Amino acid sequence: MTLLSEPRRSVHARAESWLLARPFAISRGVKTQADVVVVEIHEGGFTGRGECVPYPRYNETVDGVKIEIEAIFPSLERGLDRAGVIRAMPAGAARNAIDTALWDLEAKMTGQRVWEIAGIAAPEPSMTAETIGLGSVQEMATAAKRLSKAPLIKVKLDAELITERMLAIHDNAPNARLIIDPNEGWTFDQLKAVAPALVKMGVEMIEQPLPADDDEGLWEYDSPITLCADESCHTKDDLQSLVGKYQMVNIKLDKTGGLTEALELAKSAEILNLGVMIGCMVGTSLAMAPAMLLASVAEFVDLDGPLLLKKDRELGLKFENGLVHPPKAQLWG
Repeated sequence: MTLLSEPRRSVHARAESWLLARPFAISRGVKTQADVVVVEIHEGGFTGRGECVPYPRYNETVDGVKIEIEAIFPSLERGLDRAGVIRAMPAGAARNAIDTALWDLEAKMTGQRVWEIAGIAAPEPSMTAETIGLGSVQEMATAAKRLSKAPLIKVKLDAELITERMLAIHDNAPNARLIIDPNEGWTFDQLKAVAPALVKMGVEMIEQPLPADDDEGLWEYDSPITLCADESCHTKDDLQSLVGKYQMVNIKLDKTGGLTEALELAKSAEILNLGVMIGCMVGTSLAMAPAMLLASVAEFVDLDGPLLLKKDRELGLKFENGLVHPPKAQLWG
């Protein structure tokens, strides 16, 4: 049964804002704080928590996501399970917060870790990208120097000064592996023009260079650098249309609508020989923790959101020497 006849739970949702350590810019704009929504589901003396990050690119707002979550409170309080949530809600941030809270609740009630419940391998410490936001050539060079010991750097770009910015970063962090993310900011002609120079700088992957609704040119393009779909890929239903255009997909729980669909997306991507990147929005360790369960199947892990914050949650994820460690049970799962 998906629903129980009598309420046995209480559910709460709240908005939170977390200041960033410094302004963070991408091709779409600048942010100075992370605005998140936290769901708590209480049952039998236990509390499961989940966090989502509403994203304007997908027409999401904090208020809108809260309304979407609160609309399903009655069903959740009567016992709606993860499968029911998938059927009742579309993919997106609201469903993510509820789905991950339900996983956390089950883990706490059964005394198991989420990976044991899911029947997958326990997560190991994983190399995570550390991100350089968009800025002037000098600002990005300074950021690269600060991250010069990081094993993997992700660079936010727009359509301006692409090679100049990347040369500055490469010169100041010569030993780091490099991946880049224009956030849909390039044209097809720009991609073709800059790719050869980026190869020489050691760039290993380009994330969503073209707008999601204007990437048809990639069918004809033999890219010298791995291309990863981000805004073009939300759930497993998107995968078939990406084969032949991209070689990798970025799985973010705020896009998939939770860990349940993210696990299915990862399985489907493997069947289609698409590589996997695990990504995040800018949120706290509570948002990153569920994504850690997918790190073992990912070629690139990008879960550095908490490193951009002025302060993270208590018992947050441990970041050390370029590695992110699995969550403690007290945080999540």
